[in-house]
Amino acid sequence: MAQGPGPVASHPMSRSYIVRTYGCQMNEHDSERISGLLEADGLVRAENEADADVVVLNTCCIRENADNKLYGNLGHLKTWKGEREGRQIVVSGCLAQKDQELVAKRAGHVDVVMGTHNVHRAAELLAQARTSDRPITEILTEAVIDDQAMFPSALPARRETSYNAWVTIQIGCDNNCAFCIVPAVRGTEISRPYDEILAEITDLSDAGVTEVTLLGQNVNSYGRDLQLAARRAGDDTARLRPLFAELLRDVGAIEGIRRVRYTSPHPKDMRPDTFAAMADTAAVCEHLHYPLQSGSDRVLALMHRGYTAERYLARLAEARRTIDDLAVSTDIIVGFPGETEADFEHTLAVAAEAEYDYAYTFIFSPREGTEAAAMQADFVDPAVASERFKRLHLVVERSALRRHEARVGRIEEVLVEGPSKRDPSVTSGRTRQNKLVHFVPPRPLRTGSYATVEITRGAPHFLEGQFVEFISEPTHKLRIPVAAL
Repeated sequence: MAQGPGPVASHPMSRSYIVRTYGCQMNEHDSERISGLLEADGLVRAENEADADVVVLNTCCIRENADNKLYGNLGHLKTWKGEREGRQIVVSGCLAQKDQELVAKRAGHVDVVMGTHNVHRAAELLAQARTSDRPITEILTEAVIDDQAMFPSALPARRETSYNAWVTIQIGCDNNCAFCIVPAVRGTEISRPYDEILAEITDLSDAGVTEVTLLGQNVNSYGRDLQLAARRAGDDTARLRPLFAELLRDVGAIEGIRRVRYTSPHPKDMRPDTFAAMADTAAVCEHLHYPLQSGSDRVLALMHRGYTAERYLARLAEARRTIDDLAVSTDIIVGFPGETEADFEHTLAVAAEAEYDYAYTFIFSPREGTEAAAMQADFVDPAVASERFKRLHLVVERSALRRHEARVGRIEEVLVEGPSKRDPSVTSGRTRQNKLVHFVPPRPLRTGSYATVEITRGAPHFLEGQFVEFISEPTHKLRIPVAAL
């Protein structure tokens, strides 16, 4: 069962570890599992690299500079490793899955290289490496369906917080977006058994978790493979309803779960059933991450996204009609190969009409192994892409500011996350719409508490407010940091 924050290295004879995570929530959850496995094997968490005996780099390969960042870090760690006998370096995650033998070839001082399907083997491979005179590389090409490797819910997990948790409902992706390396490193879509998901979340609730985020590369296609397998097996009792919408309802009904989130959906698979489940289920938060990528139909076709701008906006409008007070975030890529000024103008128009609460915007970077990486003849001049990026930034910032200023005077429920990163005298929390709120309570509030705050100011990336009322404290029995006044 998942565990909360574990020990920090203190005994001089303890071997200690530290995990550095890059990339998405899936990687963050994998890092929790790696940490849990290492602690179950007797290691304790170190505060920093200087105190650690083991450093794990859990990598991402989405962005163009991911390779440079990894090998730069490994260069630094070569010196670190030589400073104390017995130190070990592990490279895991998507970049390891993609580069495989190349990691050990370029950085021979690495002890273990393991891929995305090898999380369950972290402690074993580290132990093997202690008696090996060469790097151990183990990259499974696909999920191992007949053991814990695929959905290792029984594996220990060292979560960074005790009040919320990631829950994997699906791995892999069956889409073929031209810019994305994920299908190559995460494999095809495999849905986790329905009852197993509910059982894990029930256990998490019993441990004091009040907020869960359902994870998958394409969460709203959850269950299609389960239904297909059941029908092929002649099972007439197989669920025929949309499983993701049903899952949202059932997770939201679990006692003790106050907030349910999910990421990431794909617009081409978004259905009215999901919007209805969000509206009808009190625990499901009023936040939708809805990746646009481009507002140009021509570019969307080149990307193989499977929808048009008109269809995208129609579904977004339906979501807002169905779900009261919905906040919407998105992803947008600027400078995809072949993007013209006219294409980009369409993106600006869609972004303006969509009025996002916030947006993650990126300049296209080619990833080796993707279709878009081979479109070199159509690459957009970097200076042009940079100028477009700045123009898009202005549009999305303007929308975000308007939507945040519109919340001034409202009373918001916030889940306390702890002291503000910029000012420890200020407490930070999240609304149901996933908006960051800064406020000063009359007394210290435990992380994981709930309170209400009246919004007094809206900025593009956060809200400010005045404490109104304390709602509840966390119910777990683990040591919880207190937000300083």
